[in-house]
Amino acid sequence: MSARGSTTARRKTQRLSKSAKAGLVFPVSRLSRYLKKACLRKRIAVGAPVYLGAVLEYLAAEVLELAGNAARDNKKRLINPRHLLLAIANDVELNKLLSGVTIREGGVLPNIHQSLLSSKRKESSKKPSMKKPTSVSKRKRPTPAAPSKKGKGRGRKLLSLPGPETVTPVTKGSGKGYTTLSEKILSGGQKLTVVQGDISTIACDAVIHPTNGSLSLSGQCGSALSNAGGPAFRTQVNQTSSKGSIGVGDAVISGAGSLPCAHVIHVHSPSWGSDDALSKLEKSVQSCLNVAEKHKLSSVGFPSIASGSNSFPKQTSAQSILRTIKDYYTGTSGSVKQVFFVLYDMESIGIYTSELARLEM
Repeated sequence: MSARGSTTARRKTQRLSKSAKAGLVFPVSRLSRYLKKACLRKRIAVGAPVYLGAVLEYLAAEVLELAGNAARDNKKRLINPRHLLLAIANDVELNKLLSGVTIREGGVLPNIHQSLLSSKRKESSKKPSMKKPTSVSKRKRPTPAAPSKKGKGRGRKLLSLPGPETVTPVTKGSGKGYTTLSEKILSGGQKLTVVQGDISTIACDAVIHPTNGSLSLSGQCGSALSNAGGPAFRTQVNQTSSKGSIGVGDAVISGAGSLPCAHVIHVHSPSWGSDDALSKLEKSVQSCLNVAEKHKLSSVGFPSIASGSNSFPKQTSAQSILRTIKDYYTGTSGSVKQVFFVLYDMESIGIYTSELARLEM
């Protein structure tokens, strides 16, 4: 009986591993041994391997989630090394952390420098010009014509150098007094840019005004637009609202008065806690984009349309807005090529910057 009692006592007092105590899958004891081998033993704290295991487990889960999304987008059922490479390349933080890591059988990402393309264009443009002197090579007069052609070539260089003109829409569509913080380009060519500034100072084709069904300007964004737009803007809003109220998630367009933008898109944004709040928020973003595409606008400025008086959690609204815009332009290329997210508080800026970096392409 005593022997049986001792065995039952042993069964009851089974030892838990350090990983089980810490709630981790990664082996904490093995990480501790590796740390003590590589570093001085007395300088390794007890919590160091636990913290290291938690970080490694988080990074592994993050990479696997992004790789799974890449496999799903490529219509594959299994994750392969190529999906791991795409997952790391599309995440800014992981790309910086693992920039020097080579993934076996992952392939490469094509990155053709613009100067190489311009040199090929110059060579192709020079080839037809060189054929003419060979055809008239018997004459001696075409030789002085070579400097003039070189001069033309120099003129072409000056015209081809402004390759950064592809970025000029950002500076043109950005007004004064704001700072560009983060930027990402969708597969359809649309640029999503997080900026810090005032929505009433953005010079783009249209800015978004979150409001109610009667297009009230009493909100924080509405009052800023009203003060900057002046009486002309308020008159245009009244003319638009006189046509009737709009439902939740619907959007209409009006003039901008004295604002630096050309138009203002008013959207009836939903409130947090209402029925299907997230689906109504997605509908609001889609309605704004539908109006912009209908009027052939090329740049749009979004404030945080749901996290103010509508009481949406900032991270939830940012995730929903970014995902809706990405899904809207997946596989299509509309007239809108630049989307600004105009923010002013540091909390919203941090959330939008991190969520934009995590956005899967």
